[in-house]
Amino acid sequence: MRVAGINIPKEKKAVVSLAYLYGIGPTLSKKILKQAGISEDIRVKDFTREQEDKLRAIIEKGYKVEGDLRQEVGGNVKRLKDIKCYRGIRHMKHLPTRGQTTKRNSRTVRGNTRKTMASGKKLANQKT
Repeated sequence: MRVAGINIPKEKKAVVSLAYLYGIGPTLSKKILKQAGISEDIRVKDFTREQEDKLRAIIEKGYKVEGDLRQEVGGNVKRLKDIKCYRGIRHMKHLPTRGQTTKRNSRTVRGNTRKTMASGKKLANQKT
C-alpha cells in the first residue's frame, strides 16, 4: 500500500506500519485508524480496497505528512536562523537548541559520535 508517496510495510499491523510515515507516530496512527473505522490489529495486507482508499483520503486531507511537513519544519528552522535568535544561532553552530548541557553530552548533535569498541570485550573468534 502506498500513502503520501511512501510504501508502508504489508506484513506489519496497521498501527505500526502507519508510523513509517514522517509526521505520524503511534498515537496519531491509532487516532487515524479509529477515524477510518479500521481495527488496530489487522495487518496491512488484509485491507480491502475501500479501507485503503478511506485511510489514504483521511491522511492526505487531514494531516501534513512527509514532504509538506519536512518543508514546513525546514522553513521554521531557516526563519530562526535568518532572525539570528538564540535558537537559530544554536542551529547554525550544530549545538543542542533546547537547553541541554554540552560539557559531557550532545555528542550526537555535534557529530562527535565515538564508534570505538568497549574495553574488555572479547572477539568472536577468540578462544575463551
